[in-house]
Amino acid sequence: MKVKAANGLARILKKEGIPWVSCFPTNHVNNALGEEGVPILMMGEERFAVAVADAYSRVNNGKKIGVCTVMSNLNAAGIQMAYGAIAQAWEDSSPILVITEGVSVGASRHTHYNIAEAFRSVTKWVGEIDKAELVPDYMRRAFTHLRSGRPGPVLIILPRDLGEYDEEQFPYNPPKGWKSGPDAADVAAAVKALLGAKDPLIYAGEGVYYGDATDELKEFAELAQVPVLTTLKGKGAFPENHPLSVGVRGSHAAHFLNKCDVLFSIGSSLFPNRFSHAVPDPAKKTIIQCTVDMLDINRSFETKHAVIGDAKLSLRALIDEFKKQAGGARKNAAVVESVRAQKAEFTAKFKPFMESNDKPINPYRVIGDLMKVLDPKKSFVTADSGNTRDQLSTVYESQIPRGHLGWGNVSTLGFSLAGAIGAKLAFPDRQSVAITGDAGMCYMIGDFEATARHRLGITVIHINNGGFSGYGPGFWGKGHDPYTWQVSDSSTINTANMAKALGLHSERVTEPSEVVPALKRALEANAKGQPALLEFICSHHPVHGGWVGRE
Repeated sequence: MKVKAANGLARILKKEGIPWVSCFPTNHVNNALGEEGVPILMMGEERFAVAVADAYSRVNNGKKIGVCTVMSNLNAAGIQMAYGAIAQAWEDSSPILVITEGVSVGASRHTHYNIAEAFRSVTKWVGEIDKAELVPDYMRRAFTHLRSGRPGPVLIILPRDLGEYDEEQFPYNPPKGWKSGPDAADVAAAVKALLGAKDPLIYAGEGVYYGDATDELKEFAELAQVPVLTTLKGKGAFPENHPLSVGVRGSHAAHFLNKCDVLFSIGSSLFPNRFSHAVPDPAKKTIIQCTVDMLDINRSFETKHAVIGDAKLSLRALIDEFKKQAGGARKNAAVVESVRAQKAEFTAKFKPFMESNDKPINPYRVIGDLMKVLDPKKSFVTADSGNTRDQLSTVYESQIPRGHLGWGNVSTLGFSLAGAIGAKLAFPDRQSVAITGDAGMCYMIGDFEATARHRLGITVIHINNGGFSGYGPGFWGKGHDPYTWQVSDSSTINTANMAKALGLHSERVTEPSEVVPALKRALEANAKGQPALLEFICSHHPVHGGWVGRE
């Protein structure tokens, strides 16, 4: 039976179990999706359509792939607008499928913009389909890339005038994806180095999530009795209420990172960007790096021992080898007590902020009250790039995998809203909350309408402190951008009113005592399918617990 190229692609997505496709008009594939009964989630602009697909892939750890379509062809404005979101997925190693319309055969003389070349540097693979019968072949290759090796975005370019192909002659069967295990000698050497350490530390990254290895990480840490630090993107991969957890950042995290003589990295590139720790005194530490990607080895610091392979397969091998070399589990009450004492000192510093009755409201009070209201086993939280991310990741305790979504090798403001949407679509029964500041609010306003239209029960918390204050006075002394930080303050604009006009449950909160009641009302609205925005009038409170830098 013959089928149009775009309709064949839509049917392949159905075979792959894709539940919906996020989009922004126009793309001829959207019409094919509608004809084939694939649900479409239309967003307010192209960048956000990509971001929602990205977030969905992240919170599902790549087990389910987010798919989006954007406009292109001779008018490439849509795909150009989407570039930043695709680049973020590339930098953060997020597996998403982006589908755009290619330039028709013979029409390339009318444009000087080459879509494929423009996106090769920010994608794992670009598939330019130039014959209808190649649709199954290219989609098979696309999903192979999405499910194998280091995750990353894939771009499919499909012109609208390719005609038809015969589905029986060119069938499609979903590929499963492939994983590889580590070399046994490397595993043995890594365990030997760990057993010889005086003050070892496990540093776990997002690769643990994509390897579906959170249970193995917990088993390995308990077996070896080693404290666990996670990257921002790996936050929650190890339960932060566990006696061996030292979280992501703060004085306790810095203490163990500085003190360790063996750094046992799992699922992290160890690349010291603006939103992660560098390895302090790397020449004085033995670095063991377990990663799926050879490119990470000796990338930023000397790797003394490398274990190359999928995180789950690697941790399973490491667990077996540790039992073999150590003779079983180790007991180390001193390590557990050291973690407890450091966390207690850290908590004591933040408790006054999280219980503060100051006005304007202390932003840490909002986070502290949020932790009281949410069910830690059935909730999802993320925060926008900037101070909200730094404050939330420092004090919020994530107890389940993907209870918190961290992101930020390249941080696109406004992504927290997409994160909350992706999480709600992936886990409809979870409470889903995004925290943003003034700058992030500017990036997401146009997409609030989509949350109301699709009845997405999420809550956005706006920490309104009257300015892009991470760039001006209040956070960093005189500010590192003293001439561009100030925007209209809360006496001039009211984001709660704006959100109400777009169909959201909304409130403006100025009293600390009203934080918890407002949060409860928002979550009640969410349970009925209504999104919510809570605007908290807050102070410029310093960020504490920065990233450890290279000395």
